[in-house]
Amino acid sequence: KIVYSRPQLKGRELSKLAPNDKMWRTGANEGTEITLYKDKNMGGKSVKAGTYTLTTIPGEGEWTVVLNSNLNVWGGGAFKYNTATEVTRFTVKSSSSEESLEAFSITFDESGMHLGWGTVRVAIPIQ
Repeated sequence: KIVYSRPQLKGRELSKLAPNDKMWRTGANEGTEITLYKDKNMGGKSVKAGTYTLTTIPGEGEWTVVLNSNLNVWGGGAFKYNTATEVTRFTVKSSSSEESLEAFSITFDESGMHLGWGTVRVAIPIQ
């Protein structure tokens, strides 16, 4: 299960909203939360069943995905990341699409979780 807010581009550049090499709350407003009902492997890392805050660090050609047990965090200028409660982090490749998505979107299929916004696509393998 994933709970997140969907920011819109509204004519703005994605690089201004989710800049490379800076931690992003991976959505808008309250931090994005993912609940795993069974132990899983995400991006090659073992993750126990539970609820986690999902943050990302966009990059050129790859993104870092971070799960943290600190819940109910708010994004934006008030966002303060707590490294003491970090569960795991891993990198995944990013790609681009000819189709641009106005709203930030997260979808799932048999291979895992997919993030998309603007022309950027990020696939997070989940087994």
